[in-house]
Amino acid sequence: MEGTVELGPEDGRLLLRTGRSGLGRRAGHDLTIEATRWTARVEAREPPDASSVEVAVGVDGLEVREGTGGALPLTDQDRADIRRNLRKILDTGRYPEVVFVSTAIGEDFVEGDLTIMGRTKPVRIRASRDGDRVRGAATVTQTRWGVKPYSAFFGALRLADDVEVEFDLRLPA
Repeated sequence: MEGTVELGPEDGRLLLRTGRSGLGRRAGHDLTIEATRWTARVEAREPPDASSVEVAVGVDGLEVREGTGGALPLTDQDRADIRRNLRKILDTGRYPEVVFVSTAIGEDFVEGDLTIMGRTKPVRIRASRDGDRVRGAATVTQTRWGVKPYSAFFGALRLADDVEVEFDLRLPA
């Protein structure tokens, strides 16, 4: 496949998975958050390492899909609170998007620059392709980009610093 491909939420899923830490971690939830507003531009070339990828995620399009663990089930109010806190922590007024731009593509990885809240750092994404499906994941350590993980109850409940980012996409024919 060669050429330019534009992708978005109708082509697959982009998920964030969070964990908990701290003494009060039993009270919180491990979250699955879906990016509902994102675009990707893939420039497919031969050889594949001549290709490039750029992804932009609208931070205000992040939606809590699931919360596991915790002392009580996740409520709609909890989801609204998490959404509000996420927008506050990521300062969506100043930084409405998270952007990834590839710098190298290999058989089972994509390396590139990830920009969160105006800070750009290199990341390596594990990736695989099976026919028209592309799947991958990367671990993003929030503090590396200056993001202070959410905490409550005077720090007894904290969001773990590492967030797992996963994607599962179907490429057009």
